[in-house]
Amino acid sequence: MKYSKIIALVFTVFLSIGANAQNGDMQKVEATIKAFVLAGDKNKADEIGNYLDDNYRIVMNRLFGSESVSTMDKATYVEKIRSKEYGGDTRKITILNLSSNGNSVSATVKLVGEKMTATSIFILLQDAKGNWKIVSDTVMIE
Repeated sequence: MKYSKIIALVFTVFLSIGANAQNGDMQKVEATIKAFVLAGDKNKADEIGNYLDDNYRIVMNRLFGSESVSTMDKATYVEKIRSKEYGGDTRKITILNLSSNGNSVSATVKLVGEKMTATSIFILLQDAKGNWKIVSDTVMIE
């Protein structure tokens, strides 16, 4: 009886530690997403690159009446922020869903701005230093 209580206590402690670590990571993921959006809204091209993995791709499926899928790499996206072709809005950020799978997270995020409303599915990866980086953004303009 005594051993079963000790085992239950140890199990509870490990679950608690794991939950706290995951909550801390989810807070870091949310902070990364918010910082990324804010940098775009303010056209801070040099800063926005800090939140993107070098393999970053934005995926646009049939946007603005198109019948095709188009992608854009990190360098092109950052340049469009720098030239103010993209960004320059003030958007409200609502994180609708976060799903963690170890060192990767998917996030569904609604962005409501003056220029447009969009829902994005972000994929974030945790690098070796513990930083979260956006590797993919699949966007739907409403």
